[in-house]
Amino acid sequence: MKNLSKSKYTTYCQCPKALWLRINKPEEQIIDPSVQARFEAGSEVGELAKRLFGEFEDVTSYMQMSDGTQRLDLKAMIAKTQNCLNRNVDNIAEAAFSFDGCYCAVDILHKTEEGYAIYEVKSSTDLSHLEVYAQDVAYQKYVLTNCGINVTGTYLVNINNEYVLDGDFDVKEFFNINDISEAVANEYLKVSTRIAQAKQMLEDEEPECELGEYCHKPYDCAFWEYCSRDIIPHPSVFDLYRMSFKNALEHMNEGRITLEDMREQKLSDTQQLQLECTLGDKTYINKEGIREFLTQLSYPLYFLDFETEQTVIPKYQGTHPYQQVTFQYSLHYIEQEGGELKHSEFLGDGVTDPRRALAEQLCHDIPMNVCTTAYNKAFECTRLKELAEAYPDLAPHLINIKDHIVDLLDPFRVGYYYKPAMNGSFSIKKVLPALFPDDPQLDYHNLTGGVQNGGEAMSIYPLMAAMTPEEREHTRKALLDYCCLDTFAMVKVWEMLLEVTK
Repeated sequence: MKNLSKSKYTTYCQCPKALWLRINKPEEQIIDPSVQARFEAGSEVGELAKRLFGEFEDVTSYMQMSDGTQRLDLKAMIAKTQNCLNRNVDNIAEAAFSFDGCYCAVDILHKTEEGYAIYEVKSSTDLSHLEVYAQDVAYQKYVLTNCGINVTGTYLVNINNEYVLDGDFDVKEFFNINDISEAVANEYLKVSTRIAQAKQMLEDEEPECELGEYCHKPYDCAFWEYCSRDIIPHPSVFDLYRMSFKNALEHMNEGRITLEDMREQKLSDTQQLQLECTLGDKTYINKEGIREFLTQLSYPLYFLDFETEQTVIPKYQGTHPYQQVTFQYSLHYIEQEGGELKHSEFLGDGVTDPRRALAEQLCHDIPMNVCTTAYNKAFECTRLKELAEAYPDLAPHLINIKDHIVDLLDPFRVGYYYKPAMNGSFSIKKVLPALFPDDPQLDYHNLTGGVQNGGEAMSIYPLMAAMTPEEREHTRKALLDYCCLDTFAMVKVWEMLLEVTK
């Protein structure tokens, strides 16, 4: 019989087949880097929350495996938990229990007058996934109750998004504590039946399961590619520009799955353009529209791209949870028509707050009242606004840069230029290979050093503080190369726009 954990139980609640695959075909899952980052953030926050009620005992235990790896030693954790209960320990971190093949570890088990309260820790800043959280805690309450624990309360600990680091870190101010007993009570009634169903399903062959909203709600399923591989062709209705997953499902369930199937449907102008170009294998270029866009650009012309880190727990004074802290920029520029392409850049050290030095150098590198371009400028404009708020003395210059940014995404987003290879996306990671399919110089996959996208840049930068000098230098080069390619790619896109209007 397969054992259940709280994460396996909540997986079953979202999609039974996902649990079966997780147990029997784990190699088929594709873990998105953002999901992995969320797991890591959750672990970091969980460690911090252990201090919420003062002194605690952590019963986490590991066993050494033959291949050199470690895994949780559940028997040891259960034994340590019982020892803590016998000694009336007030706060037990990762308190472990097992009942009838159902295992759970409670983030914080807090002693009360009549028993113990469960505190589940999440790295979220809101309760938008309360139903899932309640399923998780209800499962824990079921296991603990059957192990003889009087559960006196069920609480969710999450992050206070209004917390700002000012002086020493305050763990109590950083967290919100939410009584979710009502939501847990509703879910508790379903636990026993769901456990029985899950155990039975795991004894059977791979279940059939239609694609549905639960494939991406409340979380993206790691087995989406596996389950959809023989059902959804490429391209399909799911690839249409800004086609919601819900609407794509409705079309599929009504027999419309290919782009050909969508010919008679009411589509947006951009979706219609995508359909016609893809089915006709042709490129669409609106030269007049592109020329009109290009009139917004003037020399000296700058191409700007930022990289940010987004730490859950604020590192720098004046920052809040999940704030995007700008640590790097690349800047290509041409001072006059036909002039030399020049480059400037900034990268923090991974230790100190990079924002002030970055803002000062940026004000030096970009004069006031000049034309700057960005790709999807909302990101750069928001970062500039944040820097201006943080450093009022630099605000006039920073806001001036923001107010003079032109978005290179615009001619693609409005449909002036479309190629089938864009596949309904106008991100630079799609547009660039569509425009330059055979240019290795513009292929992000050819970057060495472990940084080929913004997510990797965001993840690796905070690690620099703990690196050796050699590792740090290697990482700096990888980050600089990646960000430099971002702005060089923008230059090439601009040059292509010029070329097609001749």
